[in-house]
Amino acid sequence: MKILVLCTGNSCRSQMAEGYLRLFAGDSADIYSAGVETHGVNPKATAVMNEDGVDISAHQSNSINEYKNIDFDFVITVCDNAKERCPYLPARAKKIHYNFPDPAKAVGTEEAVIEQFRLVRDMIKIYCRDFVSHYVRPGIG
Repeated sequence: MKILVLCTGNSCRSQMAEGYLRLFAGDSADIYSAGVETHGVNPKATAVMNEDGVDISAHQSNSINEYKNIDFDFVITVCDNAKERCPYLPARAKKIHYNFPDPAKAVGTEEAVIEQFRLVRDMIKIYCRDFVSHYVRPGIG
């Protein structure tokens, strides 16, 4: 099974989702993430994932164009912008959408911004655990 997580810049939400999907799916699926643009992996996303024991420090920001020849089973868009700008993907791919808030747009003190990253991380963690238990490894969860 091949799963693509798609976001605008492949810097925060899709990177966190890739990390959790890899964790929960194990060897049951190949997980990819990409953006309709590439913005680099956000260091705050890496930091809050590390707090939860998931290392995404080796992840890279990838463009959807890099994966155009892969026949995905699922494409998960994690923001409205990516859903609207998503290029043509194989018809067989089941498309699923959830619009998570963008933690990179958080304002305020450093602690307030990090807290927003943690909030979004926790939302994505629950979503990914539920996705895997429903679509990848039914009954596991």
